[in-house]
Amino acid sequence: MAHTCIHWFRNGLRLHDNPALMAALRDCKEIYPVFILDPYIHNNTRVGINPWRFLLGALKDLDRSLRKLNSRLFVVKGKPEDVFPELFNKWNITKLTYEYDTEPYSLSRDKKVTMLAKELGVEVIYKISHSLYDIERIIEENDGKAPLTYNRLQAIVKTLGPPKRPIPAPSIEDVNAVKTPYSEEHEETYGIPTLEELGHDTASLGEELFPGGEQEALRRLDEHMKRTGWVCSFEKPQTSPNSLTASTTVLSPYIRFGCLSARTFWWRLTEVYRGKKHSAPPVSLHGQLLWREFFYTAGVGVPNFDKMEGNPVCTQVDWDMNPEYLAAWREGRTGFPFIDAIMTQLRQEGWIHHLARHAVACFLTRGDLWLSWEEGQKVFEELLLDGDWALNAGNWQWLSASTFFHQYFRVYSPIAFGKKTDKNGDYIKKYLPLLKKFPAQYIYEPWKAPRSIQQAAGCIIGKDYPRPVVEHEVISKKNIQRMKAAYARRKSTDPTEAPSEKKGEKRKTSSVVDMLKAKKRYNSC
Repeated sequence: MAHTCIHWFRNGLRLHDNPALMAALRDCKEIYPVFILDPYIHNNTRVGINPWRFLLGALKDLDRSLRKLNSRLFVVKGKPEDVFPELFNKWNITKLTYEYDTEPYSLSRDKKVTMLAKELGVEVIYKISHSLYDIERIIEENDGKAPLTYNRLQAIVKTLGPPKRPIPAPSIEDVNAVKTPYSEEHEETYGIPTLEELGHDTASLGEELFPGGEQEALRRLDEHMKRTGWVCSFEKPQTSPNSLTASTTVLSPYIRFGCLSARTFWWRLTEVYRGKKHSAPPVSLHGQLLWREFFYTAGVGVPNFDKMEGNPVCTQVDWDMNPEYLAAWREGRTGFPFIDAIMTQLRQEGWIHHLARHAVACFLTRGDLWLSWEEGQKVFEELLLDGDWALNAGNWQWLSASTFFHQYFRVYSPIAFGKKTDKNGDYIKKYLPLLKKFPAQYIYEPWKAPRSIQQAAGCIIGKDYPRPVVEHEVISKKNIQRMKAAYARRKSTDPTEAPSEKKGEKRKTSSVVDMLKAKKRYNSC
């Protein structure tokens, strides 16, 4: 039987390594490539202007690639469970394919759509290609529990062998017998909307440093893979949080949206590594991809993974509620230039280095402001190009010392940390030009500058730039004691377990080197 198919694009916005798309093309006479703007996911509260721009760029790129195969992308707005019955009937669909997704909302949504499809006689096929491995298989191999240490995850995937090799994109020969019916009114009915049509004010939008799309992703991958020495020696903790140009690959947004297949990245790295001395996980580029699997697995295996309450592996902390502090942090006006410069870069560009994420996350939570990691998670979800649900939730728990990482007494200084790699404060001057005339001596602590220097710099602290919202040296010590108390409460409630041992493997004692390496990583390849 020759099918009339919908391939439902979601995160896998690419043609290469797309087994679900290839499954759609088998025994197929007509194909409709569909992307749904789901109001639960694609709304202006949850998604900031930079991620929107990236997504629209990825959709345009995908449509261009489909045109080369004599097809088109159909963009539809609405809840998938409302949209699909209408499309199934309108186009006489007999088969639906999609790439498997592990987020809780996605699993719930896909269950509804699959039930509707079966009621209407539509065959449903999904394939795993957004992650390196089948996440459920990893959990199964760990006695039905999510592995809660990186070492345990490594041990499991070692028994599974290397990830499957990626498959090539469909060729014109693969679609010779397949048609995509579309009309001259296609753009009006199924076209990709503009930012303005989605309600965004683009007047203040800056340069697009990371354009969305599969072709851009593959171009960037090719460029990085030419740097064989850099790839082989790459160690995430050794890269700089405040360099003026990115010191990592910045491929994470492309992997998050599926413009680049994680398996393609893995095997390209394997080719570069072959026969050469190279760094190893957790700090290597392979290691970064395994961190992604680690958090994906935790996201599937741990209930309420993106929340503190009801999350069995998360330390319950009496975080404060302070809207003024939260707004100051989010808007880059805490009075600490290093923190404010990072948050300004995030808002303007949609990406910040993993160690910069460490600094602002620690500052918001256990370091200074004592606000819940869930608040920071929401801001990152809105603003980051690579705001992947499981990685975002997992890393906020890590950096707030709520889960996975427990050295709560190790606090990032909002002053000293940035100085290590940028003594002159060039990064601060780039993102906070108001402070660019301050001497290096005061650029991280402008409130300490004499009035005459502030006047000469054209910036009076407390008037033109805010005073620090807290006194770091005092509040950080107080917060260490508050975190110590939270840990004590957990231990008294359940004395048999450390904060992250529940529902997973028993933690192994780490060396000091391991702790430092673990402390200095964040999944933003």
